[in-house]
Amino acid sequence: MHIGLRARERLYINGAVIRVDRKVSIELLNDVSFLLEAHVMQPEETTTPLRQLYFAVQMIMIDGADNRSARSIAAGLIASLDRTLINPDIRTGLRAVEAQLAAERPFDALKTIRSLFPVEAGVLGGLIAA
Repeated sequence: MHIGLRARERLYINGAVIRVDRKVSIELLNDVSFLLEAHVMQPEETTTPLRQLYFAVQMIMIDGADNRSARSIAAGLIASLDRTLINPDIRTGLRAVEAQLAAERPFDALKTIRSLFPVEAGVLGGLIAA
């Protein structure tokens, strides 16, 4: 897999943070968990329940092998959302996130959560049933 980074951009690989000083192209030759800086949510952006879940799953990836705490938080958030919400799209998405985390596919879980942000916005705005 080829990844292009701009100057001063960060890349998170298996819990390590890498920052480059100039535009570079990196080729990953084996299977690793990574996040581009553009996909990393900052704590102050965790303003909704699904954004909090995204942050917890992101921490699973960033923390590398020592991610028990983040996994516990993510599981608690999923359970809480499942008890609270009746929206079928979000509930289906939560089941997918749970399965992806169980299969050690946190990046796929992040993609699933991101796809639910518009649904959550509709629910919070009263446009869609919770």
